[in-house]
Amino acid sequence: MALSLADIEWLLVHKGDAQYSGEPVTQREHALQSAWLAEQAGADDELITAALLHDLGHLLNDQGETPTLRGIDDLHQFVALPFLRGVFPDRVLDAISLHVDAKRCLCATRPGYLEALSADSQRSLALQGGVFDAAQAQAFQARPHAEDALRLRLWDDQAKQVGLTTPPLAHYLAIARRCSLTP
Repeated sequence: MALSLADIEWLLVHKGDAQYSGEPVTQREHALQSAWLAEQAGADDELITAALLHDLGHLLNDQGETPTLRGIDDLHQFVALPFLRGVFPDRVLDAISLHVDAKRCLCATRPGYLEALSADSQRSLALQGGVFDAAQAQAFQARPHAEDALRLRLWDDQAKQVGLTTPPLAHYLAIARRCSLTP
């Protein structure tokens, strides 16, 4: 069953106060900060929407506090896709589904990236398959929308700032509405 924008709003309002596992912000703060960073970078509506929704799978498949400490990869990058398919274009869905592999690629291709990851991101990296080798990184970069996922991943990494002021959820839901496939 596809989620409506009202359903997405409900999830972010009612479940978004949950701590973003192993980080100093809530799920909603992380989503808003990711979208804000995308907007500040001049991203279009589809990429801003992907940034807002990239971790929605955590809210749909609650694994408790910091599942990586228990060796759990919650596969959050895939959990939300069936609920968002038909609601948003493939570009939005691809950026969401590829943002974990984008981390694996950046670890392989960007000096210092791995060391700069938070402790939880480093734990999840191991559970998600580890750093790409050169061939895997090259194959990833050749995929459609890989560049979007790489940009999203960098915003994702930065969107963990305590007290950062962002526009409200309504602002980003209006952007999501503009690229929604449903009325």
